[in-house]
Amino acid sequence: MGCCESSFLPRRLRRQTKEEKNNRQQQQNKSAASAFNATSFANGPPELSNGNDAVTEPGFSEFSLGELKTATNNFSSDFIVSESGEKAPNVVYKGRLQNNNNRRWIAVKKFTKLAWPDPKQFADEAWGVGKLRHKRLANLIGYCCDGDERLLVAEYMPNDTLAKHLFHWENQTIEWAMRLRVALSIAEALDYCSSQCRPLYHDLNAYRVLFDENGDPRLSCFGLMRNSRDGKSYSTNLAYTPPEYLKNGRVTPESVTFSFGTVLLDLLSGKHIPPSHALDMIRGRNILLLMDSHLEGNFSTEEATVVFDLASRCLQYEPRERPNTKDLASTLAPLQNKSDVPSYVMLGIPKHEEAPPTPQHPLSAMGDACSRMDLTAIHQILVMTHYKDDEGTNELSFQEWTQQMKDMLDARKRGDLAFRDKDFKSAIDSYSQFIDVGTMVSPTVYARRSLCHLLCDQPDAALRDAMQAQCVYPDWSTAFYMQAVALAKLDMHKDAADMLNEAAALEEKRQQRGR
Repeated sequence: MGCCESSFLPRRLRRQTKEEKNNRQQQQNKSAASAFNATSFANGPPELSNGNDAVTEPGFSEFSLGELKTATNNFSSDFIVSESGEKAPNVVYKGRLQNNNNRRWIAVKKFTKLAWPDPKQFADEAWGVGKLRHKRLANLIGYCCDGDERLLVAEYMPNDTLAKHLFHWENQTIEWAMRLRVALSIAEALDYCSSQCRPLYHDLNAYRVLFDENGDPRLSCFGLMRNSRDGKSYSTNLAYTPPEYLKNGRVTPESVTFSFGTVLLDLLSGKHIPPSHALDMIRGRNILLLMDSHLEGNFSTEEATVVFDLASRCLQYEPRERPNTKDLASTLAPLQNKSDVPSYVMLGIPKHEEAPPTPQHPLSAMGDACSRMDLTAIHQILVMTHYKDDEGTNELSFQEWTQQMKDMLDARKRGDLAFRDKDFKSAIDSYSQFIDVGTMVSPTVYARRSLCHLLCDQPDAALRDAMQAQCVYPDWSTAFYMQAVALAKLDMHKDAADMLNEAAALEEKRQQRGR
């Protein structure tokens, strides 16, 4: 199988030596470490009021309803990302803008009908929130007013909410150092919003804290916008709302601090504890009773005591006795540790992979999935395509239909069943049995095994299989697409982009021939 590796592909795509790859990886690790340390949490909270942490505004736009329908597949229920699904009063969808210059993921909040009867009032409020730009916020990038429709568009955060990581975790709970990082990040975001008469944050809770592609915590900008022109500011359980809000229905800076105290309780305990119950524990100094049992032996009692005391100050009945947002950040900054450890490592999520840039040619569904590094979507497409692209790659005589041939086809069938059922290791074994016999060659089998290798974190093997698929079928766009994904996984992003363009060009030529 050496033909492809040495001569079939352009020189720039030949395999790196192990030494070259290791040197390159070490260089990238050093660069990543210095970039992370440059914004290290160990330096304490920046002077947010001076704008040092404000990020450059990428633009705030008015979107058409058509654009947002296209981005969300006509507001498909499959695209809903709000925790309560369609039952939420204002549903949030994920979507992907189709502009070739800006194929970015977005979050779209769709308000209930007539929540904002006056479009100008809605637009004015959205523009006010849209002026804010900060690295601790999931920033607002646009809005839509069309007939009765009122929608907000924000940066999409792909790694779930604090609530999911704290209360509904599947693999691992959040470690103590990450909880301290989350607390400081929220405090910094609130301090930025409260400075210079920024909008007050409405209904702060663990569902409003999101994690971006690198696992860094961000505060949802949706909490800076009221849910309706004259609607309630707090939509969560009344047990968590500030006592003064229950009296006068107004959000004040002190009520935001109270809400922050409830989030500190969540971070300490790993569960929802109404403030009234927690205050009994606080008065009794029962720190260990309050702490999340999953953290046992893995947290600093001194640090927990500081957070415990800060939560008790935030939850004071009298608003004037609560700290301000600058006090929150200055109290939490000295507690930060593990500043050299990226957030995605502490959260136990995969490292963000840089997808190849958008190619010059129009993309099919397969091309779009590969450009987004969406292995799940690629799997679905390969399952649906089956073996229709293998026509003409094999011509078998009657004599070749031996028992060996039957065994080989049985191995492929087992591989197909495992592939369909997402048992990728078994699929690799069965497809390998089919390939090793060698009587029949199938580019589809190579493409499928290539994806299985990617899903098992074996990009080297995935690239080899995609190259073999190209050997068997030199003009097959899928073989090029699979190479693009494997190259991107190997951090060869320029080569991946070139390969993605070649695949899209081949696909376009094939479509033109079919017309």
